[in-house]
Amino acid sequence: MKNVSILGCGWLGKELGIYFKRKGYKVKGSTTSKDKLQELESVAIAPYLVDISKERISSEFLDADVLIIAITSKEVENFKRLISSIEKSNITKVIFISSTSVYPSLNKEMTEEDETVDSPLVEIENLFRKNNKFQTTIIRFAGLYGGERQPGNWFANRKIPHPKGYVNMIHREDCIAIIEQIIEQNVFGEVFNACANDHPTREDFYINARKILGKPIPEFDDSKPLVYKIISSKKLQKALSYQFKHNNLLCL
Repeated sequence: MKNVSILGCGWLGKELGIYFKRKGYKVKGSTTSKDKLQELESVAIAPYLVDISKERISSEFLDADVLIIAITSKEVENFKRLISSIEKSNITKVIFISSTSVYPSLNKEMTEEDETVDSPLVEIENLFRKNNKFQTTIIRFAGLYGGERQPGNWFANRKIPHPKGYVNMIHREDCIAIIEQIIEQNVFGEVFNACANDHPTREDFYINARKILGKPIPEFDDSKPLVYKIISSKKLQKALSYQFKHNNLLCL
């Protein structure tokens, strides 16, 4: 039985924990809200109150084979504190959930070899990448959708910019499957982009997303010079022999 701890049981982390429980994993999950502890317990995830801005992080929560970090915080000092706690634990493998927002929009395909922007998220990534006390795989997820997160509901009260640009998205089911495969295949010490191979224009994508929900066609703003990026997941697909479950973004 694998023993995983999920730091941050929100939109992705909670469903990930539920999936792993069904697979027979032992799962611990964290939240910063006391009100959500019972919610985690109700789906058989061992609940822990963990706030990385605090000095003390539960050693019991950090007693795991793999730590999955799925929180939105970008506070560098808090992550330095977290890493110090990980170093004192028996954790040897970490999965850090990052974002393709680390890449600038250079109107071209972006791979893991391309430059990143100067940002707190990149600084946090580097803290994990350079640590030699444990192995970290960083997953840079593209735009997330699935479940209650429906693209047809986005940009509700404003025009959508850059309609001729391209969409980079990934479904939650693919996020979960990719994390599982990294653990199952023991692929650590890597950086992966994770994004569906389909890249429709923003115009086509959001018109279709609104139609699916029975909503009016959105308005677009193409007044500014076109900027975009196309995220490549070729490295991940080759390393994991992975095929996306949701690879047609016009079939949400």
